[in-house]
Amino acid sequence: MYRIPFAKTALATKVSAVTLTAILMSACGGDSDSNDPAVPADPVGKSLSFTAVKAPETDLEKRQILASPSVEVDGETYEIGFHTLLRSGDAVNGDVVFGQLVDKMGQPLYGNDGKPSVTDSNEHTSLLPIGDRLFSVSQMETRPGAMFLMELDQNKQTGHLSVKDLWQIDQSGVDGGWVHCAASVTPWNTHLASEEYEPDASERDPVTGEIDGYYEPMADYFGGDLTAMNPYWWGWNIEIAVAAEGDSAPTSDLVKHYAMGRLAFELAYVMPDEKTVYMTDDGTNVGLYMFVADTAGDLSAGNLYATKWNQTSAAGIGEADLEWISLGHASNSDIEALFASPDEPAFTDLFETATMTGEDCPDGFTATASNGNKECLKVKPGMKLAASRLETRRYAALMGATTEFRKEEGVTFDPDGGKLYVAMSEVGRGMEDNSSNDLSTINHVRIAEANKCGGVYALDVAADAGIGSDYVAQNMKGLIAGQPASYPADSPFASYSCDADGLANPDNVTFITGYNTLVIGEDTGSGHQNDVIWSLNLDQVDATDFSAGLTRIQTTPYGSETTSPYWYPNVNGFAYLMSVVQHPYGESDSGKIPDGSLDHRAYTGYIGPFPAMD
Repeated sequence: MYRIPFAKTALATKVSAVTLTAILMSACGGDSDSNDPAVPADPVGKSLSFTAVKAPETDLEKRQILASPSVEVDGETYEIGFHTLLRSGDAVNGDVVFGQLVDKMGQPLYGNDGKPSVTDSNEHTSLLPIGDRLFSVSQMETRPGAMFLMELDQNKQTGHLSVKDLWQIDQSGVDGGWVHCAASVTPWNTHLASEEYEPDASERDPVTGEIDGYYEPMADYFGGDLTAMNPYWWGWNIEIAVAAEGDSAPTSDLVKHYAMGRLAFELAYVMPDEKTVYMTDDGTNVGLYMFVADTAGDLSAGNLYATKWNQTSAAGIGEADLEWISLGHASNSDIEALFASPDEPAFTDLFETATMTGEDCPDGFTATASNGNKECLKVKPGMKLAASRLETRRYAALMGATTEFRKEEGVTFDPDGGKLYVAMSEVGRGMEDNSSNDLSTINHVRIAEANKCGGVYALDVAADAGIGSDYVAQNMKGLIAGQPASYPADSPFASYSCDADGLANPDNVTFITGYNTLVIGEDTGSGHQNDVIWSLNLDQVDATDFSAGLTRIQTTPYGSETTSPYWYPNVNGFAYLMSVVQHPYGESDSGKIPDGSLDHRAYTGYIGPFPAMD
């Protein structure tokens, strides 16, 4: 990889030269945009400090993207800010429209109004240096799913990025895509996409193919035919490998990794050994999973595990020791061989079911609480392998793993501290002791009080010879949580149900290695009217202060969700924090869009550029 040294030149505008310790400025309500850092105690070593932005108060501020205008890195200050690469509906080179949904043949889809189906649900976008070129895979959280490949220009002097070309990625070879949520970049430089909220195959009508209203839009990919679809085709990790030779058009190779299991994937994150993968599961009564590949850099075969929460504290958002329960070994080819037709396999091929009486099941059946459902299940003879991968959460529950987590979101890793960080957008339902989602015989997570503002957990990892990984999570402990709050009717934060200076429904997370800084993006509705991306200085976290160490570094317009915060420490001599603003005005405040306005269009972009920070 060709790297340009980040010298004291025009590579980024230098604003000042103040040496700082490794601390972040705390957000302080309406006055949190102060630029005055704390006096450093130790001027030696790495340091990072963002200029904070305040919580939006006026109508104008609530319609804008506000982002840190500058950052101090190792005593030098650089201009950054948020920069848009593309907005949904943008056409590149007069051809491909960013966000256009297509059918299996690659033809544009149209809405009932006759207009092209262009989504504002932009999701994760990656950075993939290939040779001396730079690409980005950008995915959409839609049904049918959509993916785009961008080629980017990187200014060699300033580091600023712009879009050079755009292609729609063909997903027909993997039965189309489904609700692509968060993603990660593997250590071997591929894009690892997710498919969230897998359709519930137990609800499929064998004659009409119907499941529910959430499933039906996928039929557009198949010409409107629900019977041409099998719900087991979706709910997987998809690995996209981009190749580019010389100046020729790039290619993208897609593989669905059936060996890794089928879940409501928020994110799969590959650890430094290139074998161990942590996988988060979004929804109600869900689990936490780990995959250990047979071969480094190859996710096509391996052992799958689900965790069991052995609680050690009910205080705050809880603490537990973790036990990993094996769900067996499989390869992609093992599972792919099960797909015989749109009708095969079916849920009834895998399980017998029975009616639950109270919380009791007939002899031979096991009571489970997963997917937000209480069920009596029994795996049919010879179907354990199939059940472990096609119905991973249900099978995990049968094996005694914990399926009580609520809105489990992003995951990232600090290699220096040996810690994973997992965001939980809400702490409640199955996580609250004796909730209606619990079974009396299965109540692993027993948090004393629900927290609708959510929080982030820290997990220590260590070697486990039996599992064959040096990165096995040993425990799980609440690190930081949001603070429920209410404001008077005349406050600019009157709609908030979480404190303005704390977290509200944390979603995706990423880690700035070497600077002990965790970046946390929100996906909140009533918690904050304008979603926030925060930096968290882990040296400043204080269990008695919900806002300690937090600095607000980006806010989004009304009704948006922050997606895709992902840190790249060195791309040809520059660092970037990718950031996507999904569906402005789409989650709330839809009535505030002026007639004929295009303000609803999503933003795919980045915060930066920073100096290289690897």
